[in-house]
Amino acid sequence: MPLMSLKQFKHNAEEIAGSLPTELFSRLNGGIIVEPSIREEGDYVIMGEYLEDPGLGNLIILYYGSFREMLGSAPFEEWNEEIRETMIHELRHHVESLAGVDDLSVEESQVLQEDSSA
Repeated sequence: MPLMSLKQFKHNAEEIAGSLPTELFSRLNGGIIVEPSIREEGDYVIMGEYLEDPGLGNLIILYYGSFREMLGSAPFEEWNEEIRETMIHELRHHVESLAGVDDLSVEESQVLQEDSSA
């Protein structure tokens, strides 16, 4: 099966975002951006990230290249599930930021510490 194209990825990400409750997108004034490149941090491939930038605003970046690296020729259903999971994960960062908490980042740090000590 062929890889999901960048164009199809963008289209599917828009559809998935449209299927989620609009309240989650409150004050996400930078929107959701699809970046064609892969994003790596050490041994980890980063699928998406939430940014609060004074110039760009609050935004989510989905890294198509990272999805391509991790999913390759997987069925589109797997791609769409990973897009949905990543988007919801990054929206959780956004909503927690609006609420003045950062529980998800604490959870992520704990997982990284566990991985590095294994």
